[in-house]
Amino acid sequence: MTRILVTGGTGYTGSHTCVELIQEGYEVIIMDNLYNSTDVVLNRIEEITGVKPKFYKTDLLDIEGLRTIFKENTIDAVIHFAGYKAVGESVEKPLDYYENNIAGSINLYQVMKEFGCKKIVFSSSATVYGDPQSVPIKEDFPVHTTNPYGTTKLMNEMILEDIAHADEEWTVLLLRYFNPIGAHPSGLIGEVPNGIPNNLVPYIARVANGQLEYLRVWGNDYPTVDGTGVRDYIHVVDLAKGHIKAVEYALHHHGVEKINLGTGKGYSVLEVLHAYEKACGKELPYQIMERRPGDIATCYADTTKAKELLGWEAQYGIDEMCKTSWDFTEKNPNGIV
Repeated sequence: MTRILVTGGTGYTGSHTCVELIQEGYEVIIMDNLYNSTDVVLNRIEEITGVKPKFYKTDLLDIEGLRTIFKENTIDAVIHFAGYKAVGESVEKPLDYYENNIAGSINLYQVMKEFGCKKIVFSSSATVYGDPQSVPIKEDFPVHTTNPYGTTKLMNEMILEDIAHADEEWTVLLLRYFNPIGAHPSGLIGEVPNGIPNNLVPYIARVANGQLEYLRVWGNDYPTVDGTGVRDYIHVVDLAKGHIKAVEYALHHHGVEKINLGTGKGYSVLEVLHAYEKACGKELPYQIMERRPGDIATCYADTTKAKELLGWEAQYGIDEMCKTSWDFTEKNPNGIV
C-alpha cells in the first residue's frame, strides 16, 4: 500500500485531503502540532472513512521528531500543508512566519532527502501572483507577493525548485490554491478559524448563526458585476481531490510542475452572501465599508493545466459550497470539539 505523510493533516484542507486519500486506498500518516486544529478531527476522519490514520503530534521545527516518523514508516510521498496561514498576522509577526514556514519546511525537506523520499505535493497559494495584470491567472504569470505569508509560500516554491534542479530524482508539484470554502458533505469536518475569521465564508457563517452581528463588505466601487470584490471560490472537497490527482502524477513522474487549483470562475462578495442566504434560509445583514488597502478587484484562475496534466476539474458550484458550509456550521456551532 502506498504511504503518504500529510503534514498539517488535522487542519482544514489537510483533513479533507486525508479523507479522500483513505477513500482512494492510500495509507495516511498525519503529522500536526495542533497549533490551529484539534486531534478530535482524527475521530471525525475515522467516522467518515472507517479508518483512523496514524498520528504524530510533531512540530516541523523538531527535526528529530520528523526523523522518528520516517524511521518508523516507509513514506512514498509527502503532502505538505503545515504552516501558519493568516495574512494579517504575518504582517505583524513576520519572524514567526519565516521561522515556522521556512525553517520548518527546510527541516522536512532535509529529512525527506535523508530517507530517500523525493516526491512532494506542496500547498502553495494564489497569493504568489500578487495583483495580477489580467484574469484569468495562468501559471506562467509573474509572481510578486504583498505580505510575509505569501512570501513564505513563494520562498518554499523556490527552495523546492532548487532541490529538484540539483537532483532530478525529485518530483515537486506546487499547487496554487485560490479560495477554499465549504465543508465535507457529512458535516463532520470543515473550517474552524481561531478568533474572528479573516476569510469571507467563515465570517458569513458566524453572522448566519448569530455569533456576529453583520458582514462587513470592504468596498462596493470596484469595476465588477456589483461593485464588490470577485474571487475564485473552490469547494474544499474539490481541492482535496486535486491533491489525489497530484499524488498520482507525482508517483509516476519527475520534475517540477506549478498548477492552479480553482474553478476558473469568479464570484463577488454579494453573490456569495446571497448564495449563503439561500443555504441558511434567511436574510443576512451587511454593511459596506471603505476598501481595504491592498485588496484587488478580481482574481480567478485559468484551470486549463490542471485539467490537461492531472485530469482534474472542480465539480461544486457556489450554492453547494455555501450549503455544505452552513450544514457544518449548524452541526458544529462551537467548532470541532
